[in-house]
Amino acid sequence: MVRGGPVIYDATMEDARYVGMKDIANVISSGFDAPSTIPERSGREFQMYFQKADLIISKGQGNLEGLIPLKDDRIFFLLLVKCNVIAEFLKVRKENLVIYNSLC
Repeated sequence: MVRGGPVIYDATMEDARYVGMKDIANVISSGFDAPSTIPERSGREFQMYFQKADLIISKGQGNLEGLIPLKDDRIFFLLLVKCNVIAEFLKVRKENLVIYNSLC
C-alpha cells in the first residue's frame, strides 16, 4: 500500500511505478493523503484488503499513531521511535528501532 497522495516522505503510486514495484507486486493506494493510516478514511479497495489480511506490517510512527487504537493483533508495527510519548508508550528509548505487536 502506498499513500493516496504526496505526504512528507511517504511513497505514492507514482513512486511505486518509478522503482518498478508495480512490476513485481500488487500495489494499491490507501486513498488517503495523510501521514497515517486510518482505515475508515481510506478508500474502498484499501479497506477490503485491510479487512481480509491475515497479517499487516505497518511501517512508521505515523501509522502506529493511526492504527494502534484498533488493537488489532494482525498488525506488526515497524518504526523508529521519534518522540517521548511513543517511547513511553512502547517502554523504549527515543530513537530506538522497534517491532511492536499488541500481543507482545
